[in-house]
Amino acid sequence: MNLLEVNNISHYFDYKLFENVSFFIEEKRSLAIIGKSGSGKSTLLNICATLLKPQSGEVFLFEKNIQKMKKKELIEIKRKDLGIVFQSHYLFKGFSGYENLEIASLLSGESIDRDLLEKLDIGECIEQKVTELSGGQQQRVSIARVLTKKPKIIFADEPTGNLDKETAHTVMDLFFEYIQKEKAGMILVTHDEELAHRCDEVYRLEDKKLLRIV
Repeated sequence: MNLLEVNNISHYFDYKLFENVSFFIEEKRSLAIIGKSGSGKSTLLNICATLLKPQSGEVFLFEKNIQKMKKKELIEIKRKDLGIVFQSHYLFKGFSGYENLEIASLLSGESIDRDLLEKLDIGECIEQKVTELSGGQQQRVSIARVLTKKPKIIFADEPTGNLDKETAHTVMDLFFEYIQKEKAGMILVTHDEELAHRCDEVYRLEDKKLLRIV
């Protein structure tokens, strides 16, 4: 089953950003999108994650056209089945790291995995306030929050931008392990071509077109 399919989507602001973009992602598969800053990578990811509407074209989640979904159904899918990792962590700053995870657990009905916290090396700091954590720790808490809800699709926008190279590869290992175990999929937007080429498919967004290179 295709977890996500986009057909001929186009988007523009004061200028055309990209046009006639089509691709799909299946269970247990990962897809990376690379390209220059300003090429539209993040915008494309946000459209796939239902945060933006394309000017034209169609987006299907779990083989359903999102434009024909009832609002309540789409909200439920976003809450339980879509996990978005931004370069900025967007944690609740007045809470501890663990309380941020508890919110994700409450909304999704999934339990917090202590083993995941240890793999991300945040087990000892998770009770601290978000404002007391380093940028790298905050990013790893954000990743743990997303994985806690057990999404069927991970949308990752420069998820390792605040991490050192070794930690970045550890995080990517976790993502790849997760999508195999949970029969999920992942779309990664990154400037890091080494990380991109660890995915099953690699696309480049260039000159308003999405071109597959791997």
